[in-house]
Amino acid sequence: MPAEPNPRPPAPPRADLRWHGAERPPTTQEFVLAALRRAITTGELPPGRPIRQDAVAAELGVSRVPLREALKTLAAEGQVVYRAHRGYAVAELSLDDLLEVYRLRALLESEAAAVAAGRFTPAQLELIAAAARDVERASGAGDLVEMITANRRFHFALLEPCGMPRLLRIVRTLWDATDAYRAVYYNSEDNRERVRAEHEQIVRAAAEGAADRLVALLDAHREHAVAALRATIPAGRPTA
Repeated sequence: MPAEPNPRPPAPPRADLRWHGAERPPTTQEFVLAALRRAITTGELPPGRPIRQDAVAAELGVSRVPLREALKTLAAEGQVVYRAHRGYAVAELSLDDLLEVYRLRALLESEAAAVAAGRFTPAQLELIAAAARDVERASGAGDLVEMITANRRFHFALLEPCGMPRLLRIVRTLWDATDAYRAVYYNSEDNRERVRAEHEQIVRAAAEGAADRLVALLDAHREHAVAALRATIPAGRPTA
């Protein structure tokens, strides 16, 4: 009997890049960017995975033009890397990268929170409390994508009353670069419970306008995340 041909090696699993949100973003580029962010955050596009532009564009039903623009945005944030002759790939997670981002966040967010603490209106305090409740609901449901979204809403509701748009633009860029790390942290039920308890204290400090306590609580909040991630994120910086 003729020899059986060698079977093909199995193809790597494809990421599900279809839109799963309640409301699709308004422009094609924003849609592509949001879909890629979600896939990276949830691990559907894991660290190191090459991004095949033709396949991604076909799956999303878009041309390569908005995809290229979205990839440039993600590259500027450090979420993907471009390698000559090989194209884009999802960035590897790196403890040194995380520590640098969180150090910058500590400097900028402490300043913003200290200023904001003296300016909170009742309406702004309700936005903060409502976002904290959304984080808790998403955590209880195990919905990490929604938890990350609500957590970002919570933190920027705290910071935006500082009235420093340039500072906040930089902080948003730093947040964009670390959603994948946040997903790793939230994967633990213990960490999710810690987030809930810490948010509760932060809401109370904001309501009391206690600037020093608010800054200290936010510092501890970041430090606990970094301490937990040290055990799971490799040291050093990712290789190009």
